[in-house]
Amino acid sequence: MKKALIIEDETSFCFMLQTWFEKNGYQADAVLSGKEAMRLLKTTTYDIVLSDLRLPDSDGISVLQFIKQTSPATIVFIMTGYADVQTTVSAIKLGAYDYLEKPVNPDILKQKIAEAFGGKEKKPTIVTKSTNNQIPFIVGEGEASKKLKDHIKLVAPTSMSVLITGESGSGKEYAARYLHENSDRKDGPFVALDCGAITKELGASELFGHLKGSFTSAIDNKKGMFEYANGGTLFLDEIGNLSYGVQVQLLRALQERIIKPIGGNKEISVDVRVITATNENLVQAIANGRFREDLYHRINEFSMHMPSLRERGSDLFLFATLFLENANKELSKNVKGFNDKAKLAMQNYNWPGNLRELKNVIKRAVLFCTSDYIDVKDFPVELEQSQTVSKTAVPTLKRSNERDLILEALEANGNNKSKAAKALGVDRKTLYNKLHKYGISLGAEDSE
Repeated sequence: MKKALIIEDETSFCFMLQTWFEKNGYQADAVLSGKEAMRLLKTTTYDIVLSDLRLPDSDGISVLQFIKQTSPATIVFIMTGYADVQTTVSAIKLGAYDYLEKPVNPDILKQKIAEAFGGKEKKPTIVTKSTNNQIPFIVGEGEASKKLKDHIKLVAPTSMSVLITGESGSGKEYAARYLHENSDRKDGPFVALDCGAITKELGASELFGHLKGSFTSAIDNKKGMFEYANGGTLFLDEIGNLSYGVQVQLLRALQERIIKPIGGNKEISVDVRVITATNENLVQAIANGRFREDLYHRINEFSMHMPSLRERGSDLFLFATLFLENANKELSKNVKGFNDKAKLAMQNYNWPGNLRELKNVIKRAVLFCTSDYIDVKDFPVELEQSQTVSKTAVPTLKRSNERDLILEALEANGNNKSKAAKALGVDRKTLYNKLHKYGISLGAEDSE
């Protein structure tokens, strides 16, 4: 039986991969840190290792170097959340078999493992054309979601630069991909770069490339993201993290559609639509001298706000159902839905990590679920506790004195049910049901 080791600090994802390997006939170990991995690697030889690029106490490159020194025949895959071309090339040169973009698609993983053990020639997947194998982008049906939908429909077919704002995990990259898929560039590449994950020194190299010998670590020629995205879309996440000097170069590239690799004299023409995203206030960053105002106006030809999960109301369960279906496929399970306690916990929870957190929580719950319906005990402890704790400071209908709360809200809002519902943190339909339940009639003063 072949042996596999998974090194990943996100607990639910780590053990999900372990379960996948075990179901596919492997003896699988899973650890959450580089230190734990080193301890096992000193005593056990593995046929295959999947290591996250960023670990709490080290990094995947260090683990890779150790493996190649002690067990050269072990097949190593490096996993990371973004297509970091520079790191990918370094990992391949150091002996990694290939690179896997998170979330790892089980079908792609299975294919790459088959190639590795079958000795077939392969090419590392660094940048790919747009594909449909990701979770579909669903806008939602609530008021905030409908506004987002209108904006996407309006700007997607154009060539305008789009700035997407919103909290971390709210789906900014999904929106960027959807804009790309619905543009006339859909047959070109979609390239994503997390500007918060690159050092200030390498920012220009990542965007524009470099020539061999142009700086100390430039051991070979390297294409930049603009070249990889030529003819398609370049998505720059957390653009506020770029250094001021790189912002100057980026502005020139956007204005003139020309780039120049570091150390080179030849200018390269590029045809790229740029979509940017941030979870910070760039206007404030401009006031503080950290972001160029001229670049802000250049990337902000059209702005679009991604609502947080808290702002999406009943759309929560629309996304939850989608993530449940996807988790069932990935984990080969058939969980049908959520019981009432689980739904209550989900409604009450604040979801600081937004859609990303919801997706991870549901995948974990599907993994732990032993019945047809997810129960609150399948959730992390913070969600278990939320079934009895309101998610905001405003009154809600989940408290025991809800009849009095309803009457107070109606009185405070002049018997306007729409305003009262908003004050109570529920939709109008829920409020109507509660009015009927408690026999509250507004008579002639009844108002929408």
